[in-house]
Amino acid sequence: MTADIETALDFAEPGLGRRTRAIVEDMGTAIVTGVHAPGELLPVEADLGVRYGASRSVLREAIKVLNAKGLVTARPRLGTSVTQPSQWNLFDPDVLRWTLRRNFSLPLLIEFTMVRLGIEPLAAAMAARRGSAEAHERIRAGFARMSAAHRGADDPLAADIAFHLAILDASGNSFYCRLKPLVSAALHFSIRYTDNIARDEEAKLAQHREVMEAILSRDADRSEQTARTLLLDAKALMEGGLDPMQIEGAAA
Repeated sequence: MTADIETALDFAEPGLGRRTRAIVEDMGTAIVTGVHAPGELLPVEADLGVRYGASRSVLREAIKVLNAKGLVTARPRLGTSVTQPSQWNLFDPDVLRWTLRRNFSLPLLIEFTMVRLGIEPLAAAMAARRGSAEAHERIRAGFARMSAAHRGADDPLAADIAFHLAILDASGNSFYCRLKPLVSAALHFSIRYTDNIARDEEAKLAQHREVMEAILSRDADRSEQTARTLLLDAKALMEGGLDPMQIEGAAA
């Protein structure tokens, strides 16, 4: 198993066995990257068993997972076929990750940032109003990791993601907390993209500090405003890499 697959398995459903997760990762990637085209029948169960060295029950479990993600449809006596991309569940962290990895789509990333704009500023406000001392400490720890990363003492991507996920946790909203895997998957791409653009890293760190301080001071209005500004600035950086027609399409 390659290091890339090992890393990717961190995003997969934790309730699945490791072999099942590996098969889902391999087949899901193959479908989304076009190795298996929409409408194409997947190999029969016996052939898949030989390919993956897996039992019938493991293969069937993997197909069920892909079906739940909207990637395949299984019909008795007709086999399992790949669905159209319009049926893929982009709110599934794996599907979003595979889609972005297939052919990095900046418009899609901008669309998801717009979804985040409807969630994270409100989560920041809720974290300010009702976040526990322990939850606030995790936000503080996330920012401390970002500061350490800025000095070269931590991983910048992991630290940035930890900060944002800590805010979702601190909101106390069960639905927002369930979005953490999805937000994490998208952040792996958006942070890498925006960090490759010439920008003031000190200013970026200062923006995150403002969000943290607003939450820790329990100023809900300022928390919401600073979190929104942070996301709008990231969105503007992404839009800087598109032509006007692409930006219009991404905002539709």
